[in-house]
Amino acid sequence: MTAQMAAAAVLERVECLPKPLIAAIDGRCGAGKTTLAELLHERTGCNVIHADSFFLRPEQRTAERLSTPGGNIDSERLAVEVLEPLSRGEAFSYRPFDCKTMSFSEPITVHPSALTIVEGSYSCCPALWEYYGLRVFLTVDPLEQLRRIELRSGTEALKVFRERWIPLEERYFSELKVAERCGMVLEML
Repeated sequence: MTAQMAAAAVLERVECLPKPLIAAIDGRCGAGKTTLAELLHERTGCNVIHADSFFLRPEQRTAERLSTPGGNIDSERLAVEVLEPLSRGEAFSYRPFDCKTMSFSEPITVHPSALTIVEGSYSCCPALWEYYGLRVFLTVDPLEQLRRIELRSGTEALKVFRERWIPLEERYFSELKVAERCGMVLEML
């Protein structure tokens, strides 16, 4: 399924759900989560929150935390700073964590809207599950996944994805049965 087709399918589902709606787009790295969220934003003006902005800070990256499936996202901060205010219909601000600089970026202020999307790996972790009225899982052929990661991030980063990030994601998907629990599973081209 192309990103355009996926956007149409998600919007068709969104039309049937009560508003305001918080939706999660989880799935394999390189599957097109960010692209789909951007398309939905272009078509609806919805809010988009990137789960990547909530990866663990260095001091949070303990062996115990990383051994928990989905534990490498700061789900507590995402819940408190974003999902709780959204669920109450309140405006809020949060500071994205930048993994490249290992620091917080400038605050982003978000006002409630009919649709807010939280996109990114681990967005459907158990601690966040209850906040979503729609959960979408994107998958992609493993060879296409590797091609996209290399194109997007380069050969050196591809090695890190192969050795670290993909195995962590696959463990999360498998142990928590993320795709099976999501209301929509889309195979991306």
